[in-house]
Amino acid sequence: MAVRVAGVWRLFTAHPARTVVSAFALVIVIGTALLMLPAASTDGSVTDPLTALFTSTSAVCVTGLVVVDTATHWSGFGEGVILALIQVGGFGIMTMASLLALLVSGRLRLRMQLTAAAETKSLGIGDVRRVLLGVAGCTIAVELAVGALLALRLRFGYDRSYAEAVYSGFFHAVSAFNNAGFGLHADSIVPYAQDPWITMPIAAAVILGGLGFPVLLELLRHRNLRRTTGRRNWSLHTRLTLVTSAALLLVGTVMTCLLEWTNAGTLGAFDWDEKILGGFFYSAMSRTAGFNAVDMGALNASTLLFTCTLMFIGGGSAGTAGGIKVTTFSVLAAAMLAEVRGEPNSTVMGRRLAPHALRQALTVALLGIGLVIAATLVLLTITKAPAEAVLFEAVSAFATVGLSTGITADIPAVGQLILILLMFIGRLGPVTLVSSLALRERTRRYQLPEERPVIG
Repeated sequence: MAVRVAGVWRLFTAHPARTVVSAFALVIVIGTALLMLPAASTDGSVTDPLTALFTSTSAVCVTGLVVVDTATHWSGFGEGVILALIQVGGFGIMTMASLLALLVSGRLRLRMQLTAAAETKSLGIGDVRRVLLGVAGCTIAVELAVGALLALRLRFGYDRSYAEAVYSGFFHAVSAFNNAGFGLHADSIVPYAQDPWITMPIAAAVILGGLGFPVLLELLRHRNLRRTTGRRNWSLHTRLTLVTSAALLLVGTVMTCLLEWTNAGTLGAFDWDEKILGGFFYSAMSRTAGFNAVDMGALNASTLLFTCTLMFIGGGSAGTAGGIKVTTFSVLAAAMLAEVRGEPNSTVMGRRLAPHALRQALTVALLGIGLVIAATLVLLTITKAPAEAVLFEAVSAFATVGLSTGITADIPAVGQLILILLMFIGRLGPVTLVSSLALRERTRRYQLPEERPVIG
């Protein structure tokens, strides 16, 4: 029996990526069990397993899709469990485990370093300790700052009690930085849609968390370096992430305003400055987080389709955002541009892209498209919702965004299980999941004859 258990253990921990997948699954199971406790619901009843599993997966995978209202169904204990799952999921199961080991022993074992590197996308084993401490510092600093701003605004702007303001402020701060989108109101951030003191801190936390920890750490490191040398040499990954994120944020704001400017159900009822604020907030949320400041069910079909594009692209790598990531999108765009120009190599920002980077980008994008299409087809056969709403739901789940037109709770049990699978795969990444399931790695020691098929 012990030998069999040891064999199963080695099967799930033989590869760092496989360990990450197993750890995420374990935490989801633990969260499901905690949310099924009578103390987790407001009426003291046992929550059905599917609802608990869906909520736990959505929290650990920092998505934000829900089948029950967070504020009314879950008790304070239940909300605390959800908040803990969000924090653990955003921070990274292996990152947190490695950090705890580091704090206890002051050192990291080689396997734990490799596992942490797989989770944080660190470039080298020697960087893991610095990355872990930097991730912890960034997380605590942003969540405390945003939580304090929101608490002050809720206390003095909306006359909330100190306890309620602090709890709500820090709950939304943790949810925002981890790009989870869980809120304590049935209508999310709609009551504060015209208040920049609420929407802007949340948007800032979402954007920072969505950039990815490698970018944040490099920005902090080079900020100190520039003070001493006057030079700023960002890596290609950081430059690609910042430029593409800014461009998508701007395009998303402009397109949202254009498509919803006269829609009385969304931005049409606002003044012009409030419309721009609403468009900016929606653009920031649609690529990574699930907060909404307008009625999602009232959006035009064209807006939903455009939002699907933003959600699918997502945010930065090795952060709390989902999607195929902005660097994947940038690499594919650079490859297309090089092919149109007839150039043999893909170049971007003065650098030639490695061939394996293009293969990885194609793999991630095509796997993502295939998963979304397959899930959408199945959901369309078991629901009566409009096609655009079903597609929106599938993309939102895969990209771990959490925005919804309001059909999540009405989807049958089989459909909810499909959304759970999409959230799980979307959080871990298609390449990570596939590599974790591979029984062994093979290196081809020869090359086959080259031949070019007809394309197009």
